[in-house]
Amino acid sequence: MPEASADKAAVDSPRKLSDVMREVKNAAADRGDVVVEMREASRMRLELLAQELEPFFAEVPRDIEWFDFAISSGSQPRLWIDAVSHVGLGRDRRTYRFVTDTRLGRTVLAESTDLNLVAEQVKRYVAERLIEHQKAMAGEAKAVLPHAESPMPRKRRSGWRVFLRGLLLFVAGAIVGLACAVALFWDRLAALGLTY
Repeated sequence: MPEASADKAAVDSPRKLSDVMREVKNAAADRGDVVVEMREASRMRLELLAQELEPFFAEVPRDIEWFDFAISSGSQPRLWIDAVSHVGLGRDRRTYRFVTDTRLGRTVLAESTDLNLVAEQVKRYVAERLIEHQKAMAGEAKAVLPHAESPMPRKRRSGWRVFLRGLLLFVAGAIVGLACAVALFWDRLAALGLTY
């Protein structure tokens, strides 16, 4: 009951606006401290994961620029792997969530409190992306130089064969042209008496 009487006394006694504002500011600062501490704890966990992955990230060729491997700051720190994939922490601030954004929405690739398990999934993802890149580059090389891998032997055509085909096409065209001319001028040919 002493708490109830203290609350009643606080309500009954006139308080200054500045005192109430100071209490509200202190409460907000306390909540802000908790949020900052949670953000720092999340960032620290992501830094531990980044340290675990650092030797692996160092092996990725420098000329491949689409990987980020950086921790972003903000209300929810994230370890970015590339433009569409990152590791963040779940609501409990202990569970690592490795996600990627696809055309169909966000996909969870790994979710665990075990740092090593998530690190292995990140390594696998990076390796798969590198292999996809190699295949794409090999496909581009084939498209640019289709004869580089398996040159097709050209059939050698005889000069007489080409000449005879050309002559045959010429004669066929002449016959078709003559037939069209006769059909167009049939009335005039009949008037001259050249038709039977």
